[in-house]
Amino acid sequence: MTIMATTPASEPLLARFKTLHPKIIDLVLDRVLELLGRLGDPHTTLPPVIHVAGTNGKGSTVAYLRAMAEAAGQRCHVYISPHLVRFNERITVASEEINDTDLAALLEEIESVNAGRPITFFEITTAAAFLAFARQPADLCLLETGLGGRYDATNVIDRPAATLITSISLDHQAFLGDSLSAIAGEKAGIIKPGVPCLTVRQSPEAMEVIRKAADLQAAPLLVEGEHWQAEVIPDGLRFTMAGTTQDLPQPGLPGRHQFHNAGLALAAATHLRLAADLAAGLHQVRWPARLQRLTVGPLTDLLPPGWELWLDGGHNPGAGKVLARHLAQHWHNRPVYLVVGMLNSKDSMGFVDPLAVLVTGGMTVAIPGEVNSLSAAEMAAKAKDAGLDLSPAASVDAAMREIVGHAGPARILICGSLYLAGAVLAENN
Repeated sequence: MTIMATTPASEPLLARFKTLHPKIIDLVLDRVLELLGRLGDPHTTLPPVIHVAGTNGKGSTVAYLRAMAEAAGQRCHVYISPHLVRFNERITVASEEINDTDLAALLEEIESVNAGRPITFFEITTAAAFLAFARQPADLCLLETGLGGRYDATNVIDRPAATLITSISLDHQAFLGDSLSAIAGEKAGIIKPGVPCLTVRQSPEAMEVIRKAADLQAAPLLVEGEHWQAEVIPDGLRFTMAGTTQDLPQPGLPGRHQFHNAGLALAAATHLRLAADLAAGLHQVRWPARLQRLTVGPLTDLLPPGWELWLDGGHNPGAGKVLARHLAQHWHNRPVYLVVGMLNSKDSMGFVDPLAVLVTGGMTVAIPGEVNSLSAAEMAAKAKDAGLDLSPAASVDAAMREIVGHAGPARILICGSLYLAGAVLAENN
């Protein structure tokens, strides 16, 4: 991925949109549907849509589907959130990241049509994506929900080709509910009448809710372990569905959890009979800040021989458990040090708790430019409550210098927030 600074053409517009509604998050569909209506309902003229919800793994699953389709010569519209470095990353039009000139023109058009009416930032930018997609031919449209599902601004497609639900865990409880069943109910809100829904294995509590939602909508439900299976084999992945087994390359994104995300993408591509190169897509997939090893740049230049620098944007207890499994299974051959920064809206104790017994130590940082970031001292206190002794640092750079100055060859894992990951990628460019 090419890292560039956000150019001035779209930045002022995006900044203005953040002031159009008094609430940062307000989950209803009326506003976005009204705006789309004024724009000529572009969301009704898209190529086949695959709509993806879940707590963890949405972006990775979309990345696998995109890679598989593009490896077969298909052009994909893709909408994701949040971005890491520049807003343009959120909107891919016919397999090309939207350029700033086109983005600025779309935003100005939508601002004019909206005429100052109440609207959220995510709603107006989602409308921009749909308008861009409607004006450019493509073969497939991949939509990732921003928050929840039922009232997410992306949930306006009456009949997608399929809906996908990735792993569900506790996150955004203030908006989605404080139990797995409540959160699963919001995620399952993307299920549509008669439209196939595919899901990874879920906790019994979440699975019960998804099954009931699918039954209510008479939607065929295809579940990992029942209708398809992605197994780890030496140097690869064995995928089984509808009585057919294929041995494929190992997923290109590291971590055992990626076999579930890749399997969900494989199941969707297989069930829908998409034009897709499954093997090439698994191998060629790219998705920054998901257990990404950084090998070049100013931050990696700080590392002595024998050290590794890794980056992950996971930020909730489910992501902490996934990282812990990876550390236990694959990183036990050398010490691991964390550099952690998190938003104050996240369950920071729940994130670091699974990691506490697996890491040697590390540092905490505030997320640059984020008013809702925990301070380094606050994050250190949260980590201490989880049994992890981390020291505050003024910056990622300072944290790394401190760690390498007092330890032998090890791995450093920067984690806790996609916003921190974006800042790191920008700094390390």
